[in-house]
Amino acid sequence: MKNIFEVLRGPLLTEKGTILKEKDNKVLFNVAKNANKIEIKNAVESIFKVKVERVTTMNYKGKKKRMGKHEGRRPDWKKAIVTLKEGEKLDFIEGV
Repeated sequence: MKNIFEVLRGPLLTEKGTILKEKDNKVLFNVAKNANKIEIKNAVESIFKVKVERVTTMNYKGKKKRMGKHEGRRPDWKKAIVTLKEGEKLDFIEGV
């Protein structure tokens, strides 16, 4: 991955993500499937100007879905849990 803006696809706004943000200073992101932990860390640090302590990633397989007799699949995707260092704060969704 060359461009840091291709690595991060967007934030994940979920109930679990909100709890993690409040308790453990962790933020959830939807990231590119072929991005590794180092690229994710560099992208978050350069875009949001914060220090990252740790990155954890998970791969998800897309589910099969049916619409009548037609069958399709949702896309596979990757989630990253980014732990920020003590004292760092990321407020890109505050006030929503």
